[in-house]
Amino acid sequence: MTSTGGGEPLTENFIKYDRLEELKEFDESKAGVKGLVDAGIARIPRIFVRPPEELASDHPNSGDPTNTQFTIPVIDLGDTMGRRAEVRASVQRAAETAGFFQVVNHGIAKRVLEEMLEATRRFHELPTEVKAEYYTRDQAKKVLFESNFDLYQSKFANWRDNVFCVMDPEPPEPEEFPPVCRDITIEYAKQVRKLGITLFELLSEALGLTTDHLLELDCAKGQAFLLHYYPACPEPQLTMGTSKHSDPDYLTILLQDHVGGLQILHQDRWIDVHPLPGALVINIGDLLQLLSNDRFKSVEHRVLANSVEPRVSIACFFTPKHYPSRIINGPIKELLSEDNPPVFRETSVQELIASFYDKGIGGNSTPRAIARFKLQQSTEY
Repeated sequence: MTSTGGGEPLTENFIKYDRLEELKEFDESKAGVKGLVDAGIARIPRIFVRPPEELASDHPNSGDPTNTQFTIPVIDLGDTMGRRAEVRASVQRAAETAGFFQVVNHGIAKRVLEEMLEATRRFHELPTEVKAEYYTRDQAKKVLFESNFDLYQSKFANWRDNVFCVMDPEPPEPEEFPPVCRDITIEYAKQVRKLGITLFELLSEALGLTTDHLLELDCAKGQAFLLHYYPACPEPQLTMGTSKHSDPDYLTILLQDHVGGLQILHQDRWIDVHPLPGALVINIGDLLQLLSNDRFKSVEHRVLANSVEPRVSIACFFTPKHYPSRIINGPIKELLSEDNPPVFRETSVQELIASFYDKGIGGNSTPRAIARFKLQQSTEY
């Protein structure tokens, strides 16, 4: 028998409750997880509690403390043209092994990073009645405030709120943004796009292709942002900030604050992605793994909840989700040969994106969404 930590066992009777009603009550409050914390709760609602089988098999803090030899690569992008071969080799190694790396000297000013983090924090710490004006599940909106996009599909809700905004191909009008984060989000998006172009050029070269090959495939188009806020949690051992998943995009650029909690799954062990002042975290998405014919690795990751202080992060996704007519023709043909046959079948943007969103983050992680596009199934997926 497993306890919730507050004394009530996770018995069958505890599990059987009107979950839908509690989900609706939470959703209709328009207050998000921050609203629960502001209300002074001492125990988390049942909709956030991980199923007993997950708690038993994968405690959020069960990373192997002896696995200290692997760390996330840190790549210096300074003087990229003068050090092109060195930088390209570093990006290639990281993309083919870890699937995650951090970049420094990336060209985005420290001021912009700090203001972006602070603006995100300021929005999420506004009074509930102010934030509620932006709260919606209408995905047609270009800017919206929500808690758990997959609230009604996931096995358990994650301990986080976010602002979602689509910045490309058709950015919102300035007045659609909350004033508290309007100007800096627009500025940050422009600078992250420039960085994304640089990374796609390096990744193209790492595949032995022309510098602009991935750009010509529109990989740098379609920017979507999530401005995450993870409130301090009274029972962090029972839930997750973000459940295990891989990203259904080409590339993700993440700005995180000093709190930490991001982990990647490497060789069946959870590895911390320690915050590095001024750095940005880069990870390969499922679509780039598919295009590269499995050379680049999109790996699963998660965010732990914590009881100490709120965590803020901003994720930029380079995704074709908002180019619904675009067809992905499977692995890049220039990479294929008799010795390197296709690993994945051809698919469409709609099909791959749907494979991620139909079950939500928690329900989608096993097996991974990309698994259904693999020509020969593997236990790795």
